[in-house]
Amino acid sequence: MSIERVIDASVIAEAGSETGAKRPPPRRGWGAALRGLSRQLRRFVSRRTPKGLYARSLIIIIAPMVLLQSVVAFVFMERHWQTVTQRLSASVVQDISAVIDMIQTYPDPAGEYAEMTRIARERLALNVLVLPPEPLPAPAPKPFFNILDGILSEEITRQINRPFWIDTLGESRIVEIRIQLPDHMLRIFAPRNSAYASNSHIFLLWMVGTSLVLILIAILFLRNQIRPIQKLAQAAEGFGRGQPMPPDFRVRGASEVRRASLAFIQMRDRIERQIEQRTQMLNGVSHDLRTVLTRFRLQLALLEENEDRQELEQDVDEMGRMLEGYLAFAKGEGGEEVGELDLERVFARFESEASLKGRSLETDLVGDPRISVRPDAFVRCLGNLVANALRHGNAVRLSARHDDRWLSVSVEDDGPGIEPTQREDVFKPFVRLDEARNIDAGGTGLGLAIARDVARSHGGDILLSESSLGGLKALVRIPA
Repeated sequence: MSIERVIDASVIAEAGSETGAKRPPPRRGWGAALRGLSRQLRRFVSRRTPKGLYARSLIIIIAPMVLLQSVVAFVFMERHWQTVTQRLSASVVQDISAVIDMIQTYPDPAGEYAEMTRIARERLALNVLVLPPEPLPAPAPKPFFNILDGILSEEITRQINRPFWIDTLGESRIVEIRIQLPDHMLRIFAPRNSAYASNSHIFLLWMVGTSLVLILIAILFLRNQIRPIQKLAQAAEGFGRGQPMPPDFRVRGASEVRRASLAFIQMRDRIERQIEQRTQMLNGVSHDLRTVLTRFRLQLALLEENEDRQELEQDVDEMGRMLEGYLAFAKGEGGEEVGELDLERVFARFESEASLKGRSLETDLVGDPRISVRPDAFVRCLGNLVANALRHGNAVRLSARHDDRWLSVSVEDDGPGIEPTQREDVFKPFVRLDEARNIDAGGTGLGLAIARDVARSHGGDILLSESSLGGLKALVRIPA
């Protein structure tokens, strides 16, 4: 290529880029299309397949068995059943061809062929009628799946090669064949089992029957193997909700499941011991600190009434409130037993508190008001959320939905709300916002942290979002 052509090409390229000319997007190749189709197929299969271990284990057992039986049945139909039927049909057509040769070789002036029909009936198991010439019936519609019809027609065409009509449909044990001869109409009735492997279905029945028996045995064994895993999952889920160990839970099943169950029991014991030790330690610490604060209050009571004393009393009250908040967050409600809580009474109490503060609180409860939770902890969780909503908004809406699976409680207000980027930060301990909305204002920054800790200890969580009232919406969702 000459230098002039190179320069011209570069000039044209620069001109095209300056004028904004766009190159056509590259076409997707077959590889990209196949990868996209493969991803769609995997997503489709993933959505349709069951999620449980028991159902998936059954599929792992049943799918190869069904595939094997299908291959065996296909091979049997293709090789055995069809071959046997072809040989039987060829033999019957040979007998019919011999009868036709006898009719044409030894004509009967009377047209009765009595001796020939006797021999065909006694020796060949064929009922033969020699009739006067007449047109063949109209062809019957071909069946969708009938091996005998196709094979018998092929053999008659190949061996006799004369116009014919056959009737192989229905449940009759007889096959009717009509063959048109130059001077006669030959009507033959042959036993179906002479031209067709009629007992082949017994093999298929045995195959299906044994498969069902094997599947039943697999279901029984799998159920016994899966039950310990289900019990372990229920025990772990109950422990996450703070429920006691199920009375029927014990170490059993396969060795791997036994090790997992034993590890769970040991882990639960260690956590319970740690919680118990922490609770005892915090009880001692709280007792000592409360004693010191009580001394401060007594000493302040002996002082004269003045501005300094009031400030000191406010500081002592603030220290006491902060101490209670710290201890409540550190200790949690892990030692509380699960009991029944009536949401109607809780909501009524919140309404009374809102009216005392001059706020509007709207409540809505759908479903059974009785729930199974740790009552004090759950009331504390909802109380923190309602208190925050009442502090930062004038109108608050408290609604609950309780069904067979979930309990959802939402607290909405018309306050300033929280920016989406800060909604996760407010759940961190001791985090307080300096914006227009200050979570747990005047407190320790533990209100939402305690609420989320309680919700997660029940196996759920708290999510913050924008409220339809214009402020913040806190959604508590726990398993029912």
